[in-house]
Amino acid sequence: MTALLVGCAPTATAAPGGPPPARPAPGTTYAVGMRTFTLDPASARPLPVTVWYPSVGGAVAAGRFPVVIYSHGLHSLPELHAGLTARWAAAGFVVAAPAYPHTRRGATRFDRADVRHQPADGWRLIRHLVRLDTRGGDPLAGHLDVARVAAAGHSAGGFTTAGMFTSGRSGRLRAGIVIAGGGTAGSFAGPPAPLLFVHGTADRIVPATVGRAAYHRTTGPAAFLSLLGQGHGEYLNPGLPGFGQVLATTVDFLRWTLYGDQAAGRRLPGDARHPGVTTFETRPADQFGRAPA
Repeated sequence: MTALLVGCAPTATAAPGGPPPARPAPGTTYAVGMRTFTLDPASARPLPVTVWYPSVGGAVAAGRFPVVIYSHGLHSLPELHAGLTARWAAAGFVVAAPAYPHTRRGATRFDRADVRHQPADGWRLIRHLVRLDTRGGDPLAGHLDVARVAAAGHSAGGFTTAGMFTSGRSGRLRAGIVIAGGGTAGSFAGPPAPLLFVHGTADRIVPATVGRAAYHRTTGPAAFLSLLGQGHGEYLNPGLPGFGQVLATTVDFLRWTLYGDQAAGRRLPGDARHPGVTTFETRPADQFGRAPA
């Protein structure tokens, strides 16, 4: 599988001028709105996108919210990950999840090797969201904090996420979450960024050794959350063992990296560890949880 998941450097968007200052993470849990659209519908790679966003009274909540690009795995769809992505939106993030043209469930022409092209699709979506934020009349306009973007994904979507962290990338992309995935050719070559890896220790589809190899290749603060005895992603289902730790850890991580919430960074180890269910480690230990550069 990993031999097919070769990365390619994205066309970078214009990088904002330096890290934005920290600001308070929301102290409330929002209702969640959802919308869909298709990016470049007439192109060779139309990209259906599902967006979850913080909502109040049926409208987008007041304020600007960091953005998370979420990538699905092979034969999957964005809505199958709503147990996690909708909860991220409730915590104060706009989550945009593309359905990739040749790896999604029901694709007319399925091709797992197309994963190599998906990092560029992720960057195409980021550029679209940058434009959408200034588009008069769009409900999300003025609500997208496009200087604070994270990428996340499961399985092939985890490899897609890693492939977005290459040299020459835009400074908009500030953090990544690789779930049951690993690295691609050229990934982690750019400026250091905080990365969180989530993996089941009994994963037979993408062995934990693949995720660990990627974890040890990172150049910035990184953490590894292990789901003990678990496979390829059952811990992503609400109510099943480990989901609570995955949710709490990923929310803490996104609050720390995108809002600059230092309290969330300090909470990470305690929220991640649960005897008999999870273990949690960081490298280098003296950097993880500090203010992101």
